[in-house]
Amino acid sequence: MSDISQLGHHMDIELTSQPEMWERAIAQSRAESLLPADGLRVAVVGCGTSWFMAQAYAAARESAGKGVTDAFAASEAFIATRDYDVLVAITRSGTTSEVLELIGQLDGSIRTVAVIGDTTSPIVSKVDAVVELLYADEQSVVQTRFATTALAYLLTSVGVDLTAAVADARAAVAAETPKELIDAEQFTFLGRGWTIGLAHEAALKMREAVQGWTESYPAMDYRHGPIAIAAPNRVTWMLGEEPEGLAGDMVRTGALYINNDVHPLAELARIHRVTLDRARARGMNPDTPRNLSRSVILSEDS
Repeated sequence: MSDISQLGHHMDIELTSQPEMWERAIAQSRAESLLPADGLRVAVVGCGTSWFMAQAYAAARESAGKGVTDAFAASEAFIATRDYDVLVAITRSGTTSEVLELIGQLDGSIRTVAVIGDTTSPIVSKVDAVVELLYADEQSVVQTRFATTALAYLLTSVGVDLTAAVADARAAVAAETPKELIDAEQFTFLGRGWTIGLAHEAALKMREAVQGWTESYPAMDYRHGPIAIAAPNRVTWMLGEEPEGLAGDMVRTGALYINNDVHPLAELARIHRVTLDRARARGMNPDTPRNLSRSVILSEDS
């Protein structure tokens, strides 16, 4: 069997590099003007991790008063029937079938922008503009730095200052994971506003890499049922500002409640570290997780 330290080797390198990647993306975003101008109506799409980053960007852009912004899973995006000005597609590989099919269906009817990690991918020739994040591309199947780097670029474009996120992330990616998080039976991640997308992404990472029971919700909705599963040896992790009274309610459940005073994007980077450490403790390799591939490319008869 491989040395446990080598399990998730690529993911380790990639998640640790996130603060540096974010700094590059922030500078690039400030230097470019490829994304939709203020006031335009925007649809943002992706699949899996990229969909959750789309959710975060959409919420942040609209909250910043930059214009109507909606996020869709690429397979469920009814763009042609809505009055959008621009489509932004987030895709690490640029080969995801649902994204390529959607762009093909639009057939140039609206402006399209792709945020990608692989600049040799077929999507490059199919869109009007490309945000190139080649430096953030990854070898691990389980995404970490491409997703957060893309989001750093997108958030910067709508005026979000990520200085604190970069500083907090330097400590987060190097933090030791306590045994209670290694051994925990179940995780639930919560967010509010733009951090709801981060919560969904955190849960997806744990499902992919650890194959564990993991859930995610808008924080205000958590007490409308899902809190029933909170119990000792289970974790509820809040990303961002918590709703009033939630901490007190969590004490009564006996679950471990985490709400650190750090930037939510840095907290997601810490969750990447916890995820990797939990996978390694179980002898799992998130570089090549069960049933997953780097990109979902559907055959014509699938």
